Parts: sequence; structure tokens; C-alpha cells
Amino acid sequence: MLRLGLAVGLLLAAAAASPHAEYIEQLMKSSELGGRYSNDIYEDARLDVPELVRKYNYPLEEHFVTTEDGYILGMHRIPHGRDANNRPDPNKSIVFVMHGLFSSSADFVLMGPGTALGYILAEQGYDVWMGNARGNYYSRRHTRFNPDAILNTRFWEFSWDEIGNIDLPAMIDYALEYTGKKRLHYIGHSQGTTVFFVMGSLRPDYNEKIISMHAMGPVAYMAHNRHIIFNALAPYSTDLSRLANLVGIGEFLPNNNLMTWAGQTLCRDEVVFQAVCSNVMFVMGGWNREQHNTTMLPVKLGHTPAGASVRQLAHYGQGIDGKRFRRFDYGTIRNLRVYGRRNPPAYDLSKVTAPVFLHYSENDPFAHINDVTRLFRELGAPIGKFRVTNRRFSHIDFMWGIDAKTLVYNRIMNLIQAMDIHG
Repeated sequence: MLRLGLAVGLLLAAAAASPHAEYIEQLMKSSELGGRYSNDIYEDARLDVPELVRKYNYPLEEHFVTTEDGYILGMHRIPHGRDANNRPDPNKSIVFVMHGLFSSSADFVLMGPGTALGYILAEQGYDVWMGNARGNYYSRRHTRFNPDAILNTRFWEFSWDEIGNIDLPAMIDYALEYTGKKRLHYIGHSQGTTVFFVMGSLRPDYNEKIISMHAMGPVAYMAHNRHIIFNALAPYSTDLSRLANLVGIGEFLPNNNLMTWAGQTLCRDEVVFQAVCSNVMFVMGGWNREQHNTTMLPVKLGHTPAGASVRQLAHYGQGIDGKRFRRFDYGTIRNLRVYGRRNPPAYDLSKVTAPVFLHYSENDPFAHINDVTRLFRELGAPIGKFRVTNRRFSHIDFMWGIDAKTLVYNRIMNLIQAMDIHG
């Protein structure tokens, strides 16, 4: 009954975060680049996250944690805001934010003050920690292995299973120990949600360290995935992963100067190729034209893609092809050695007992409504499931959509505040 009462109260709190109160203002500002998004898009495309955050006069700390298997992970912390809450508040909670596939902590700041989730949370007084998964631009180091080794993929022999089972617990423990807090709020997008469900299933003790978890574009089951490229490659994902490993290719879509150059040269305003750039992003990630700020394309391409392992992509392909949410399939012989069984075990979502809120949309090719419903049904103690009111809102819009704040972030912040009040 207590859980039910809390759920009802939180649902009412979320309903109060209606986007309509700010909708007209958002539309009026959506075409104003100066101040709201970036004051120099070409500079912002070249700066790394610490430089970018400090440029806009926000405090930024860099932290590093070494995992039990030797990966050195970079984390970025914005301890407070610069305007309304311009000093640390010991009473405010930690909000840990985790990026999606091929992305990094840059996702939460590149759209600029007033729009990017990291800044919005900081202005609400929260202690914002932004994680980076092994292998991306900010977590590309290891105590023994070289990510750039020729014909040696030891560094890249991981999927999002290791990110959820090893990286995420290590980063959460570090943030809590550093701040002296016992629990935190978690916000994930896409793969950032997948790895949380992996952690909650394989490391269930971490559920007690979570005040609330907010999944934007939640990805676990992908039986109804509608992404053309992912669906086409899914049946061959394991074979392609093995082939890539044999020829010494472990990394996929790293961050490089070529993408930054393309963003600044081909994808800027008033260049005929900008429409092509937008269509490429649509094919790769799924977006809604109405939510797409084309002026910011050079900044987006300066920070994304940020790199990932081939095996991460293959693991998603296995999920699409097998219509299951289970651990990585190495093949019968290695499965026996790793798991003690011929087939990889499924993640037990009933062990994910942290208070979970799912934020999804009808037009998301990766998080189909049927898969989100199945996920919600199998979680151990889910509290809320919220569909974005804009029916065209899509997967990448959760991060870069013009109206992401009014359609998604305001509700999440209301829920976080309500969870803090209920203790």
C-alpha cells in the first residue's frame, strides 16, 4: 500500500509538469541561437567537455576511476549552477547521467545553457555527475591494453554487459564515496538505460543506492525494433563481430577530426549538404524534423560519434534477432566456459527493484511501445511509464530535441523532487 500511495503521488507530481505552459515561449526561442544554444558553434564543436562547460562559466571537475579489469573511466561533474544555484547545496541530491551508444557526456552539455540537460539540472541545484562508458572518447585508456594497437583488439573485447556489470557500479561507487552520499538519482538515455537494467539484474545490491531511475528512450527488449539498418544487420551481428575481431577491428565510429571537419564545412547553415547531414542523422539515430535544430549540426558532429566497441553493436543485434534481453552470446564453447551453459542467460529484470520511471515516445524506432510495455511489466518495482505527448518525438530528440525540456526534462525534475520529498 505504501508503494501504491507513493506511486499515485508521484504520478500526480509528474502530471503537474505539463509542457503547455512553456510551449509558446519555447517556439519563440527555438530559432534564436545566441544565448540559448551556443555563442560560437565552430568553437563549441572543437572544445572537449571540460573546456565547453567552463566556457559557459559553469564549474567542472574531472574525475577518473579505474575498474577492476583495468579500464580508466572519465567522469565529468557539474557540482552546481552558475545562475540561480551558483554554490553547492549539501541538501541537494546527486543526479548521475549516462549517455547512449556512440555517445559521451557531451550529449548532456553540447546544446548549451538553458537547453542541455546537464545545465538544467545544475541550475536546479543538483550535483550533476556525467559518466562515460569504456571505449568512448573520455574513457579510452587501460592499465595494460592499447586501444590503438594494430591487429590487437584486447582493449575492445567488451559489450554493454561489462559496462553495466563493471563500469556503472564503479562510477556510482566513486561518486557516492567522493560526496559522502548514500544514494543518488539516475538518468539514462538509450544504452544508458540498457546498462542500468544490466546492473540491476547482475548486481542487485546497487538497487539500494538508487533514489529514482529515469529511462529516456528505454532499450532492453528490441523485438519490435523499427530501425532499418539495425534490423538488416541483426541476423549477421555475431558473425560480423567475429570477422571484425579476426582482422583486428574492435572499435566502431570513433570520434575524429574528419567528423568535426564535416560538421563545420558541409553541415552548417546555408550549405546545400546540410539536408544530407540531417538525413544521415535520421537514418542513424532517428529524429523528428520539427525537433531538429540544424544550426547546431556542427556542434553535434564535433562530439558525436564518440566511439564504441563492435561488440556493443553486435550485442544489440543479438537482442533484435533473438527477441530476448540476455547476456552476450559468444557461441556454444565459450558460453559453456563463461556462463556454464550452452546459451547465454537472460537478464532477470525482476531483480531491478529500484524505483524506475520509463519515458518513451510513439515514434522511437529503438524503443517500441510494445517492448517498453514488456519491460515495464517485468521490472521488479516500476513506478511510472510516461509517453511523450508529441507523437513525432523520436529517439535522439530526448537529447537534442528543441522541446525536450518542456516535453521530458520538466517531468523528470518534478519526479526527482517528489522522490526526494518522500525520502
